[in-house]
Amino acid sequence: MIWPAEDLWLAMVALQPGLTVEVLPEIDSTNTELMRRARAGQTEPVLLVAETQTAGRGRLGRQWHGEAGHSLMFSLGMMLKPTDWSGLSLAVGLSLARSLDPQGELGVRLKWPNDLWVKRPDTPTGWGKLVGILIETALPTGMSYNGEQGRYCVVGVGINIAPPVADDLSTAPLGLQDLQSGITAPEALMKVAEPLLATLLAFERTGFAPLQNAFNARDALSNLNVTLSDGRHGVARGVDATGAMLVHTEQGQEAISSSEVSVRPV
Repeated sequence: MIWPAEDLWLAMVALQPGLTVEVLPEIDSTNTELMRRARAGQTEPVLLVAETQTAGRGRLGRQWHGEAGHSLMFSLGMMLKPTDWSGLSLAVGLSLARSLDPQGELGVRLKWPNDLWVKRPDTPTGWGKLVGILIETALPTGMSYNGEQGRYCVVGVGINIAPPVADDLSTAPLGLQDLQSGITAPEALMKVAEPLLATLLAFERTGFAPLQNAFNARDALSNLNVTLSDGRHGVARGVDATGAMLVHTEQGQEAISSSEVSVRPV
């Protein structure tokens, strides 16, 4: 595959001086690699792309398998020091959704807190998973936490490009090529990388609150019956200004953080 590394670098370094773009044929995990570097004191901003991952990871330790050309797998790492980290995964998801489906005509929606789904009537849940997001942070060696200096933030993204085959997932996957015929992983990267960097820089300045309404407009779970991981049921009512999901349960409306529970549509 031919990757537009230089074009991406020229576009992104204007926003983030010192940023580098790396494309590797194979690695265990782009997130794992950038976390290793950060813990060793390497905190330069970097976009790391892998054609193949042998040990990719998703949320809650789930595996994300990726073959060359079939998936777009990359991590964007940089020092960030927002006043409040709440809602970062939602801001990332919104950025990706806007880049892949600017007008919402393809049906790309945000599944709180960190996936992109598309309506698929032919699946048991009625949805197909297009994108997964994994965000991790690290303190470089020798640093103690100080909100003023921030943390090294690694935003990992996995986008299905070719229509994948998987029978063991609760939400059936689909590929970007199901929505945009012939699109390649390098072309998808050109769509999403620069806007994602801009989103992270904006989030550092203003947090999630300015994005609340835009997220709710694309919320896949809005007004659906949902089941929380603790077994309770309720109706999803969007997110608040911190990115917490609002769920109307028998106990009333509750704000649910992603660290507390996972949410599935009934």
